[in-house]
Amino acid sequence: MTGSEDPKEGEVRVRNKALGVNFVDVYFRKGLYKPPSSLPFTPGVEAVGLITAVGVGVTDFQVGDVVAYAGRPLGSYAEEQILPADKPVSLPPSSDPVIGASIMSKGMTTRFLLKRCFKVEPGHTILVHAAAGGVGSLLCQWTNNLGATVIGTVSNKVKAAQAKEDGCHHIIIYTEDDFVARVNEITSRYGVDVVYDSVGKDTFEGSLACLKLRGYMAAGGVFANIASGVLKVRVNHTYLLSEAAKAHEDLENRKTSGCVVLLP
Repeated sequence: MTGSEDPKEGEVRVRNKALGVNFVDVYFRKGLYKPPSSLPFTPGVEAVGLITAVGVGVTDFQVGDVVAYAGRPLGSYAEEQILPADKPVSLPPSSDPVIGASIMSKGMTTRFLLKRCFKVEPGHTILVHAAAGGVGSLLCQWTNNLGATVIGTVSNKVKAAQAKEDGCHHIIIYTEDDFVARVNEITSRYGVDVVYDSVGKDTFEGSLACLKLRGYMAAGGVFANIASGVLKVRVNHTYLLSEAAKAHEDLENRKTSGCVVLLP
C-alpha cells in the first residue's frame, strides 16, 4: 500500500511495525503459488502494527490498538495495509512487535498440529523434522512441555544445539546419519507415535518408515504459552523491509534458523 488510504466500511488501516517472513512468500515470488491478484503483487502473510484508522461500523478496534494479523489478504510487505476488521487480533500494548510478527502463522500452525492433527500427551514419542525452524522450534518446546519424548532432525551442529535447548531429547543430524536408522535405534524399532514433517519430498518415505503401527504423520507446510514462558520465540534474523530480497535468499539457502522478521 502506498500513501495513507482511508479504510472503507468494515475495514481498518494498520501501520506495520514488524513483518514475518515465511517460505510461502518465496513460493509466491517464484510463481509456485499463484498470486490472488494481478500484478503488481505485494507478498507477505503476517505482521504486527498499530491501528491508525477505522472504517464505519468498526467497533472492536480503535486508533492506537496494537494488533497482529496473518493470512489473507496478502500484502504485509508494506508500511501500511488496509484489512477487513475481522482479520486482526488484539495484542497487549506492551507486546514486542518482532515476537508477535514471528508467532502468528507459525503459532497457529503449531497449535493445529498439536491439538487437531494429533493430540500429543505424556508418554508419546514424536519426530520433528526441521527442528530448528520456526514451527519446528515451537513444536519441540511445546511437546516437551506436554510430556512427550521429542526426536528432532536438523542439518548441522549449530542447529542441533538450538534443538537441544528447545527440548529435543534426541537430535539427529541428517547430513551425517540416516534418520530412519537412528529413530529405529532410539525407539528400539517400536517407532514414533507421530511425525511432524514440514519438509516433504526428501523425508516423506523415511517418515512413514519411522511410524509405529497405526502411527500418525502430520505433513504441513499461542500467545498464552509465550506469555507464560512455555514457548520461547526464536527471532534469529531481522532485516529491513528494503532487504526483503536478501531475507528470501538466506531463507532459500537454509542460512536461517528460527524466525525471520522484516522491519519497515
